[in-house]
Amino acid sequence: MRVAANTFPDSIVRQLQQLASRQGALQTQVATGQRVTLPEDDPAAMNQVLNLQTDIRSRTQYQRNITTLDESSTAAYGAMRGLKKISDRAQEIAVLADGTKSPEELRTYGLELAELIKQGVQFANARYNGEFLFGGTRSDAAPFATTAGPDGRVSAVTYQGNTAVREVEIGANTRVNGSVPGAGNSGAGPGGLITDTTSGADFFAHLVSLQEHLLAGNTGAIASTDRPALQRDEENLLSRIAGVGVLQARLETASSSEADQVASAGRSVTELAGADLASTLVRLNETQTAFQAALQSGAKLMGQSLMDYLR
Repeated sequence: MRVAANTFPDSIVRQLQQLASRQGALQTQVATGQRVTLPEDDPAAMNQVLNLQTDIRSRTQYQRNITTLDESSTAAYGAMRGLKKISDRAQEIAVLADGTKSPEELRTYGLELAELIKQGVQFANARYNGEFLFGGTRSDAAPFATTAGPDGRVSAVTYQGNTAVREVEIGANTRVNGSVPGAGNSGAGPGGLITDTTSGADFFAHLVSLQEHLLAGNTGAIASTDRPALQRDEENLLSRIAGVGVLQARLETASSSEADQVASAGRSVTELAGADLASTLVRLNETQTAFQAALQSGAKLMGQSLMDYLR
């Protein structure tokens, strides 16, 4: 059987090209530490890697959501603690303002209440990252507005937010309430921080009432009306503060879980796509040796430089 003159050169050239391609792939693996960089490297492994990387991106976003929610809840907790201190002082004044106090002393307490109300509104209009914390889902405007009387004292505080809450995804199919509305007037859904129909809380209205009764010297109304009302407000505030504590504990657990899942997925990606440096270097050395041997053998067989055919 007659063999074409270019059969041997063509065969050797193809073999050298294959060895050169293999050598380049191994050199890339050594340089990048990755065994799989293209689908053709290992289709099955690449598919698993892509799925794992998608999972990592999702869980990383959950972690960012958790961090943002944790920071905003910390800010909300600080504002609630401020309101709690005002509540404590108002109840203390309501107890002190009995029949033994003079009209001047009662008026002094009333003027102090006027300042406490203003401070309370500042806490209730607290913001985090430019958004108001207690306006429900309406976070772009101050949730509480004051109405001033002729003498400059606050005569009423009006809620301008809504009773809805924003939900934040902190895991696959897992959402939590990400805010506390200033009012909960429907009797259902999330409770309100300042006004809550279910508990009978109406913190600012009750502070204004106490203020007016102090200035008027009406100690009977303070004892029969203001003290019980302020106690309901206190219990409502404590309930909201406890709710923030429960949320933060849940966020801590969720964050730890997501971090573990991301780390586990990252290890799986490394196992699937990563190159074993030692064995890769061995294969690279073997391929380089085979390439050089093929060059030398081809040169001897054909009596000329194979580079003529490679060009």
